[in-house]
Amino acid sequence: MVSTKAPEDAYTAEPFLPERGGLPALRRAAAECRGCPLHRDATQTVFGVGDRNARVMLVGEQPGDQEDRQGKPFIGPARRLLDRALEEAGLDPAQAYVTHAVKHFKFTQAEPRKRRIHKAPTLREMTACGPWLAAELAVVEPELIVLLGASAGKALLGSAFRVGEVRGTLLEREIHRWPKKLVATVHPSSVLRAQGDADREAAYAGLVSDLKVAARALS
Repeated sequence: MVSTKAPEDAYTAEPFLPERGGLPALRRAAAECRGCPLHRDATQTVFGVGDRNARVMLVGEQPGDQEDRQGKPFIGPARRLLDRALEEAGLDPAQAYVTHAVKHFKFTQAEPRKRRIHKAPTLREMTACGPWLAAELAVVEPELIVLLGASAGKALLGSAFRVGEVRGTLLEREIHRWPKKLVATVHPSSVLRAQGDADREAAYAGLVSDLKVAARALS
C-alpha cells in the first residue's frame, strides 16, 4: 500500500540533502526542503551565509520576518548590533559563517496582512532541521560555534539547555558526531528589546563580554 503521508509528516530534512557538493549544493537543496510543516507558510528557506573557511560559526534560532522576505539570515538592526559587538570583541564579522538552527520562519498572524509575530519552533521542528546544520558544520568545519539565544542552544545541546546558566563559558560538546567548542550568549535582538538606556547598555556589554570568550578561544 502506498503511503499517503506528506513528506513533512516524517519531521526530518534528511531525504532532501544532496548526496554531494559544498555549500552551493546544500543551499539549492534546502530551498526545496519539505522536511517539516514550517515550509508551508514561510516565504522561502533561509540558508546560512559566510566564509566557507570560517573559524567561527554563529547559530541563531530561526529567520525573522525580514529574513524570511529577503532570504538572508540576520539582517536589520540585530545584525548591525551583532557585527558591532563582534568587532568590539575582536572577531571579524566578515570571517564568520552565520546560520540558523531552523531554516524556515515560524509565526502567528491574527489576520492576513497583519503583522507576523515570531513563534518559537518546537524541539521536534528543530530536530527535523538538524541535518541541514549538520551538513553546514561538515563543510565549514568551524573551530568554534557561538550559540545566539536559548533556542539555538536547545537545538544543538538539548531541551535542558539554559543560556543563563552557561553563557560566556567555553564548552566542549559532541555536536552531530563532531567534538566542538562552543560559547553561548544571548540573541542580539534581546539586547534591542531591553527597556531603558542603562539596561540596554548592560545587555550589550554582556554580549560583548561573552563574545570575548569566543575570541580568546580562537587566539
